[in-house]
Amino acid sequence: MLDVRRLRLLRDLARLGTIAAVAQAHAYTPSAVSQQLAALQREAGVPLLEHTGRSVSLTAAATALVGHTETILAALEAATAAVAAARTGLSGTVRIGAFPSAVPTLLPAALVALGRDHPALDLMVTELDPVDMPDALRDGRLDVALWHDYDIAPVEPDPGVDSVRLLDEKVFLAVPAEGPEGTIASTRDAAWIVGTPGTLCHTVAMRVCQAAGFTARVRHHADDFTAVLALVAAGQGVALVPELGATRPPADVRLVPLDVHRRTRIAYRRGAGGHPVVAACVAALESSTRAYLAPPS
Repeated sequence: MLDVRRLRLLRDLARLGTIAAVAQAHAYTPSAVSQQLAALQREAGVPLLEHTGRSVSLTAAATALVGHTETILAALEAATAAVAAARTGLSGTVRIGAFPSAVPTLLPAALVALGRDHPALDLMVTELDPVDMPDALRDGRLDVALWHDYDIAPVEPDPGVDSVRLLDEKVFLAVPAEGPEGTIASTRDAAWIVGTPGTLCHTVAMRVCQAAGFTARVRHHADDFTAVLALVAAGQGVALVPELGATRPPADVRLVPLDVHRRTRIAYRRGAGGHPVVAACVAALESSTRAYLAPPS
């Protein structure tokens, strides 16, 4: 019988690439990870790893086993969901991840509703960049995540994550009121304010400029859109800002809509969609988003 915990380590080795990275992700020593993978190889009865110097790679059999592991883990999530559905009432800790501009806009009303309807839930929110959310879901550091990508920078589906669509937003070019005419091409010689390298916002800004035929001249790095807009208002450059980040732009900032969209989804571990806690979070987030987007009466 193959050990599920060892299968998870093999899956993470395929994803992370090194035994040291797997050890860090699980708070193990590299030696302990190597011993567990060696035990899994004995259980499987076929070679799973190939060593070349200090590097290690997966054999064809191991790659096939990783694919089955995703199915096995999803089935375990579904089984856990079925057991939870048989209980009365919702309780326990729920770890919710959200990107920064969702925290003050979409999330508060959802948290209020969950706390009112399910008072035994212990709600914990973590602010994360979308690039970090799939790992956090797989590792159990999050149960539900508000995750997004952009049509100009789509993210490949993760085999360990399921999601439902929540929101599509316009993306604006934010320029000083007396700044460039308001097209990406007109900002070729302007200073740019972009996210920290490695974040999705940074990638999107770079791609938008590359699509217009130039490389952005970056002056400032900022991840909070309130700070970004304040810098634009101060004449420090131009920036890309999605709708949720542009709810109260300064008077000295002009927002020009672009043919670029940010796409938000509610994500959770594959197989966990039927868990009553996950379903309650999805319903609350969908309701809070509808209320937030509703025109004022």
